[in-house]
Parts: sequence; C-alpha cells; structure tokens
Amino acid sequence: MTALSVNLNKIALIRNSREGNYPSIIEHAQLCIDQGADGITVHPRPDQRHIRPDDVRQLATLLNGNPNVEFNIEGNPFAPAFADYPGFIPLVEETRPHQCTLVPDDDDQLTSDHGFDLTSSGETLAPIIQRLKSQGMRVSLFMDPDLEQIRLASQIGADRIELYTGPYAAAWGSSNMANIFQQHLAAAELATELGMGVNAGHDLNLDNLKQFASIPNLLEVSIGHAFTVDSLAMGMGNAVLAYKALLA
Repeated sequence: MTALSVNLNKIALIRNSREGNYPSIIEHAQLCIDQGADGITVHPRPDQRHIRPDDVRQLATLLNGNPNVEFNIEGNPFAPAFADYPGFIPLVEETRPHQCTLVPDDDDQLTSDHGFDLTSSGETLAPIIQRLKSQGMRVSLFMDPDLEQIRLASQIGADRIELYTGPYAAAWGSSNMANIFQQHLAAAELATELGMGVNAGHDLNLDNLKQFASIPNLLEVSIGHAFTVDSLAMGMGNAVLAYKALLA
C-alpha cells in the first residue's frame, strides 16, 4: 500500500498568524500518527513562513519515539543560514530525518512548482546526496516527469524521486489529464527500472488521488494543502482515514 505522509506546513501557517503555539504542530502530528498516518513531512524555509527550525527539532524528538513513522524533511539544499534559520543542510544534519527530499525552490516562490533540472544542478547535488546518505538518510529528488531527468537522478545517486504532481492535479477533469497521467506513469516506471523508489506530491486530493495511486510501485504520497482543507470540514483524524482508504 502507498504510504501517506502528512505535510504540516499549513498548520504552522495558522499558528504563525498569532503569538504563541496554537495550534500545536506536535499535537497535530501526534493526532495524525494516532489515526494511522505513515509519515510526517515538513518544508522549513529560510523566511520561516510556516515551519520553523524548532518545529523540526521537536518533530525529530517525537518521531524518534515512533520508529514506524517516517520523518521527511523537504527543502532547497542550497538555502543558506538566515537569522535563526541555520541553513537547510545543517538543519537536516542536526535532526537526521528518515528521508530528506531535496526541492529546487526559493523564497520568491509561493510554493514548490517545478522539479530539478539536473543538467545544470546535478554535478552540485551529487556530493550533497552522498553526504546525506552517508549519515543514514534516504534522499529523494523533487522531479518533473521528464525521462531524461529521471535517468540523471539515478546517475547522481538519488534513492527516490518525488514526482511533482501539480500539472496532473491542474489538468484533472480536462481533456489533457490522461496524457499528463501517462507522463507520470512512464516516469515512475523508468525510475523503478533504474532502481529508485517513487514518491509523489503536490495538489493531490480526495478527488484525484485514487487514479494517481494506481501507478505501480508508488511508495509514498505527501499531502498538505488539500489535507488541511479537508480537515476543516471533516476533522483531521477523519481526513487521515479518508486519504488512507484511497491508498489501500
């Protein structure tokens, strides 16, 4: 069964709109875990618009006590230190998640909206990947469903890819949806042939997830925005159960 990793960024965004620690990231992570979530994902950015470094540290402590729940930290490997943000790689090396998903975004982006172009960044990424792997972390690269790029991801040592599913979600219900789904299917099949695991994420929801999860050997989906919206309507525990049912 495909694993569900819940992205808690939007819970942190709500928390940051007021002083204090309400809603609590840790309490909501535990709620998701109690209802069967397979993992917790966060994306700490230098501008700290949502998840903050201390959230990452506290989640690392929580998940060290839950060995069957994956901790996935995603972000730009080139993000530097800024104020009390220590830089992405130093934060990851401090907290040692089970999986580190490298994403080519920056502070000017509203959200992650494209995968790596490894023809330009692959040579720089390769030693970072090896550095993280040497510390026991699985490394995944955020990728578009481009077959040439998938091959390059394998060549530089990625353990997994995370397919960027934004275009698939945007095309849902349109005449182009089948074509875009086939692109993701072909990319996933190639990654599997090359010995990499396949994750996916971005704008997956209760409407479009079931078809995407039909891709063979899809190991994990990371869902945050739609999951948080659905949690407002049905409660977070019920949202976990609804998404897990689609992945069963």
